[in-house]
Amino acid sequence: MTHRVSVLTVPESAWFKSSYSSGEGGECVEVAAASAAVLVRDSKQPAGAGLAFGPEAWAGFVRMAAGR
Repeated sequence: MTHRVSVLTVPESAWFKSSYSSGEGGECVEVAAASAAVLVRDSKQPAGAGLAFGPEAWAGFVRMAAGR
C-alpha cells in the first residue's frame, strides 16, 4: 500500500535532528513521524523534496545504522 504524505503537512514541531548534529551548518537531515510513514528532509532546504519510509523500512534502517 502506498501512502502519500507531504513534508509540508507535518508541523514544524514534529521535526528533529540527530543528537549527533553539531548545529554548525554541516550536512544534516531531519526526521518526523507521520501517521503512515517516517519522513526525512534536508535541514538546509526544509521546503524541498523529502523522503517517506514505511515504519518497517525505517526500523530496519535504524537497526542497520546502529550496527544491531
